[in-house]
Amino acid sequence: MLITYHGHAEFEIQLANGYTIITDPYDAHVGYEMKEYACDAVTVSHGHGDHNFIDKLLGNFAQVDSAGEWHLAPEVKVTAIPSVHDEAGGTKRGKNLIMKLEAEGLTLVHLGDQGDRITQEQLSAMGKVDVLLIPVGGFYTIDAQLAGETVDQLNPRVVIPMHYKTAVNADWPIADEKPFLQRMNAADAHPMPLIRITKGDLDQQPRLALLQYVQPTGQ
Repeated sequence: MLITYHGHAEFEIQLANGYTIITDPYDAHVGYEMKEYACDAVTVSHGHGDHNFIDKLLGNFAQVDSAGEWHLAPEVKVTAIPSVHDEAGGTKRGKNLIMKLEAEGLTLVHLGDQGDRITQEQLSAMGKVDVLLIPVGGFYTIDAQLAGETVDQLNPRVVIPMHYKTAVNADWPIADEKPFLQRMNAADAHPMPLIRITKGDLDQQPRLALLQYVQPTGQ
C-alpha cells in the first residue's frame, strides 16, 4: 500500500495491483494546485467543496459517499461509519463519515472532518486500526489535543496527520501540524514524500509519519 499526500484531507492510496483510491478531493478554494487525475474509487467524508470535488477525477471510478459497506474490488472493502463534523452533534457543520479501508491485510482509517470525540459505537466499528489518517488543525475539526486523545483511543500502528495549516492556506483559522507533533512527542519528525506500508513490514514503520504535500501527477 503506497500512500501519497495531496494536501488538506486528500490522499492517494495505491495498492500493489495498481488499484487507486482517492480520499476527500478538494476544490480550488483550498489553495493547492488543481489537476485532473485518474482513480478507481473515491471516498467522500461529507458534502463540503474542500472534500467532495470529484469533478477533477478521471475514469470510471466508484464513489463512496454514504454510510454502509462497499466492496470495491476483490479483497478491497470500505466501511463508511457515521460521525459528526462538530462538537454539537452535527448541528453546526453537519455530518461526517469515517472511512475504514480494508485491503492487503491492512486496515486504514480516514477520519474525514471528525469534529468530536470518537464514540464507543464508532470505536467498535473501526476495530483494530493499522494506519490512521487524522485531522489535527482544529476549528473545523478536532484539534491537536483531541487528536492525540483519539490516537490514544484507537492505538493505531501508524499515524498520519492531515487538515492543518500550510503555506497555501495560511489565512485559515486552523493550526499547523506542530502542536500535534508535540502532543505525539514527535516534534523532530521529518517530512516524507510518501510511505509504503505492507502487512509484513508494519511493525517496522514509524509511529508517526509526517507526509510532505506532493502535487498529484496527472493530466
